[in-house]
Amino acid sequence: MKYAKARTKREAVLAALTDYNRRQRMAELVRFSGTSDTLMDNTAMEALDDACLRKSRRTRGSRGRKP
Repeated sequence: MKYAKARTKREAVLAALTDYNRRQRMAELVRFSGTSDTLMDNTAMEALDDACLRKSRRTRGSRGRKP
């Protein structure tokens, strides 16, 4: 209970289970690390952000208003 900073045994058990589940999910994700060929690099992500920003700027003004 001291390390979990819990006031009750129930809180300590819940903290332990939460930590265990988090560690198991992370271990499962590590198995897939480096197996995807669809990940974008930084330049591709910036290009996509720029394209989305330009698109939103173009559509922002056309909300049914007359010029």
